[in-house]
Amino acid sequence: MKTKTTQSPTLAARYIANGELVAFPTETVYGLGANIFNEDAIKKIFEAKGRPSDNPLIAHIADLSQLNSITSEIPPVAKKLIEEFFPGPLTLVLPKHKTVPAIATAGLNTIGVRMPSHPIAQQLLRACGVPLVAPSANLSGRPSPTTWQAVREDLSGRIACILQGNQTKVGLESTVVDCTGDKPRVLRAGGVTLEQLQAVVPETELAAHDDSSAPKSPGTKYRHYSPHAQVFVANFPQHIVPGNEAAFIGIDPPSPVEAFQKTLLCKDIAEYAHSLFQFFRECDDAGIKTIYCQAVSESGLGLALMDRIRRAAHE
Repeated sequence: MKTKTTQSPTLAARYIANGELVAFPTETVYGLGANIFNEDAIKKIFEAKGRPSDNPLIAHIADLSQLNSITSEIPPVAKKLIEEFFPGPLTLVLPKHKTVPAIATAGLNTIGVRMPSHPIAQQLLRACGVPLVAPSANLSGRPSPTTWQAVREDLSGRIACILQGNQTKVGLESTVVDCTGDKPRVLRAGGVTLEQLQAVVPETELAAHDDSSAPKSPGTKYRHYSPHAQVFVANFPQHIVPGNEAAFIGIDPPSPVEAFQKTLLCKDIAEYAHSLFQFFRECDDAGIKTIYCQAVSESGLGLALMDRIRRAAHE
């Protein structure tokens, strides 16, 4: 299969209508979209990515009117979060509508739903006229793509179309909140912080690591976000003794900087999160064998950032 690259959401929507897959930019990472009601198209997502079939997908909607076609109920707490954070990098786990194919939800009776704020994603979703299920547009286990070139690197020849945009703004996947229980639980940290959620719904809490409901969200069960290089969490950058072909990413400079083949110093945690996955891919391209990632405080966006770093380090 030859993969078409385009800047036209209208053209990309034609591929969706024909049962094909389209990679597209969102504010978080690039997604790999298929018509949520087309089982054959959804199967292609799992095949193209090498994704385990028990890993549920997230539905992307253009406007709130589409919620009724894919969910059977919107709990009051979910309505509060929708009002505050849609569109944006937040996914809500809700009871699914019976018309949603089981393959989209890994057989679960719930479905994760979000409304991306990225203008190109919005244009594509409106042109399609149906919600799209879309995991990250990468080979399973690899760092999520934040550029269309990274999508091409992983999936060229495996998917029909790549809708081009700039590098994504957030750089980490959406926050996933389960709204089907007694209180909202964060299954995956992301672009909307726990503190922001608690400001709207104070009883929101983090799900325990051994929470049996965690498989309701992608990014919680399998190893993810890993470059070919070995990743280490660096609590004290100034004390690292790197070997050959080592790289460093963080906020504070390691000592000595010259000991690293590649370094990226970020001005703050937001820039760190924005840059992480692309840095992983650049290190792989440069033949880096070891990547040291500075540890940051697990508050605000730092919670999501450290989750991705630890998963990449297989901790």
